Amino acid sequence: MSRSVLVTGGTGFIGKALQYYLRQKGYTVNVVSRKAGPNTITWDTLSKSGIPEGTHAVVNLVGQNILQPGSIWTEQYKKDVYSSRVNRTQDLVKQVLASQDKVKAFVSFSGVGIYEPGTNTTYTEHTDLTGKPADFFATLARDWEAAALDASKDVRTTIVRSGVVLGNGGGMIKSSFWPFFFFAGGPMGSGSQPLPWIHIHDMVRIIRLAIEKENVSGVLNGVAPQIITNADFARAFGSALGRPAILPFPRFALNLIFSPERARIVAEGQKVQPKRLLEEYKFEYKYPTIEEACKEVVREFWPKTPFSE
Repeated sequence: MSRSVLVTGGTGFIGKALQYYLRQKGYTVNVVSRKAGPNTITWDTLSKSGIPEGTHAVVNLVGQNILQPGSIWTEQYKKDVYSSRVNRTQDLVKQVLASQDKVKAFVSFSGVGIYEPGTNTTYTEHTDLTGKPADFFATLARDWEAAALDASKDVRTTIVRSGVVLGNGGGMIKSSFWPFFFFAGGPMGSGSQPLPWIHIHDMVRIIRLAIEKENVSGVLNGVAPQIITNADFARAFGSALGRPAILPFPRFALNLIFSPERARIVAEGQKVQPKRLLEEYKFEYKYPTIEEACKEVVREFWPKTPFSE
């Protein structure tokens, strides 16, 4: 099997971790980015020259950060968020289908925002989503998935609906670490909202599973099996740091920082289960509980350590 993978969005938090992990496993990893560099091609080069020769799999992590610090949630920003995912994925799929060496696996990201926030329903990959999308983020996820699934007509395609990814160097931990460290941490909003989550190491292992196993395709919920609340995370992370988690960040403050629409991502959540990963593919999580995940995140911070598997 060819060991070459092309990654879009490879300079982000998940992309960097995936590059490191796959190279540890003997893969050659090339990245699509705005600027060319070592093992990096631009989107313009991709559109002109196509998928690099010998590429076995393409992993699509492309997308502008929805919660970008300092960004203002305008209609133009929403259009940019949408275009960076849906339109970019449409362009990528055209290249995947046209690849001369025939890409064998296409893995594309989505989000648990496709499910309506609430506490009454536990969602799996088999949940019926034929009704009207609950909000902008559900519409975004559906359209993003639809664009990616166009590749499935000719290439084995897997969609990973990601929860909040926990790990050193990015995402929720990057914004939470120092407030908790300096005794100012606590739950977001009410704290009672579900928080679908996964450790970064398990996420990159899921992506590798989708690359390597020919029986893996369709939608996978990229979350840990343990359903928790935001307050559960705050307690676990505070405990791992040896800090209390008693200072909540109120909903009105989230609304002021992110806007009410965007604040829903943080202040509301969904109960999501990785049913297919557990039952069909017998995936074994390295960090199945939030306590284990938070302890590992803190351990990696002092100092940062490489993946062990």
